[in-house]
Amino acid sequence: MLALSAEGILPKVDYAIFADTGWEPKSVYSHLDRLEREIAKPAGIPILRVTSGNIRSDALDPGHRFASMPLYILNQDGKAGMTRRQCTGEYKIKPIKKQVRELLGYPYPARIPRDVFVEQWVGISTDEFHRAKDADVKYMRNRHPLIDMGWSRSDCIRYLSSLGLADTPKSSCLGCPFHGNAQWRHIRDSSPTEWADVVEFDAAIRKGNARANATGNRLLGEAFLHRSRIPLSEAPIDHVTAAEWAALQQEVGAEEDAEQLEEGVADGCSPWACRGEITVTQDDFGLAT
Repeated sequence: MLALSAEGILPKVDYAIFADTGWEPKSVYSHLDRLEREIAKPAGIPILRVTSGNIRSDALDPGHRFASMPLYILNQDGKAGMTRRQCTGEYKIKPIKKQVRELLGYPYPARIPRDVFVEQWVGISTDEFHRAKDADVKYMRNRHPLIDMGWSRSDCIRYLSSLGLADTPKSSCLGCPFHGNAQWRHIRDSSPTEWADVVEFDAAIRKGNARANATGNRLLGEAFLHRSRIPLSEAPIDHVTAAEWAALQQEVGAEEDAEQLEEGVADGCSPWACRGEITVTQDDFGLAT
């Protein structure tokens, strides 16, 4: 959407907002820098980077209130469970809303008049039109330009490829529990340093986040990043799922979709289109006019 706006195919937006959890892959930050340098700045579109803190550090800090990640739980009785997911709201949606209020001139807790609002573009394509929803606040009005244009994910990939951006990485925390095996393998095989980081984090949260433990709310069971509920260093991430095999039989656009799908969950996390329990977008950019 940013490139379409910069090229004049879509109207020029006033801002693009990137919600930074502080724990994205290095490739995402490098890609963001490139977008800013090669696309946004030449078009006069500011990219605003907002944050609520570092999600990894916060989880391991006994003195910091932590919005829980959706960790896989193995209870004492052997039954499987999962912790609540609050991280998207805290580390992505909250800082974007705060920035939008400031851009409108009504920082919290100021009341925003009914006739003052932003038009927010959400990058949902036709493949996932069911995720297109209205904003939950009146000062943000969602629009879905890709759906309006009739663009599928494959159309987006072809367009990015034409711009030399075929290697666009997916935005999500390094240690997101919603990663599928393909994403875990990619981290392990392409970035040993980042793999060591997520393995260390996985071991550190075995009894839940540090604040809960410090306040006497120790987890009655064990927490894991991988859905197998096995330590990440031992998890069966080399298992190739049926969805991955199906992807190999399809054209490039469909392959990209299928490679991400694993037990109904696709990699990537952003406001208003997260692949978990609530809806979020396909990218981490909120574009406003």
